[in-house]
Amino acid sequence: MPAVSQCLLCHRGVKSDSPPIRTLARYGQKKQVVPWVRLYRAPDYVFFSHARHLAAKIDCAACHGPVPQRDVLEKEVPTNMQACMDCHRTRSATLACNACHELGQ
Repeated sequence: MPAVSQCLLCHRGVKSDSPPIRTLARYGQKKQVVPWVRLYRAPDYVFFSHARHLAAKIDCAACHGPVPQRDVLEKEVPTNMQACMDCHRTRSATLACNACHELGQ
């Protein structure tokens, strides 16, 4: 997860008056670790690469929704095999098992 200082690069001027951002800023002022709540988690047997998806020109909002417009983030899309396969089909991406799974383990 990003450091508070990285979040505040934008949030010093973007939605800085919203209660969640003020809370985030307080963590930064106190040099405390933010107790992030993880929204997306792939199972251990799945390999997921943000870099690979960015290289394929997949916009972050495709999975994470319109983050700049949200006060609080929520899980936007399911992280299950069906959702991933549907997305791959829609974008004509590979459906090969070894694209996401290490075989022979």
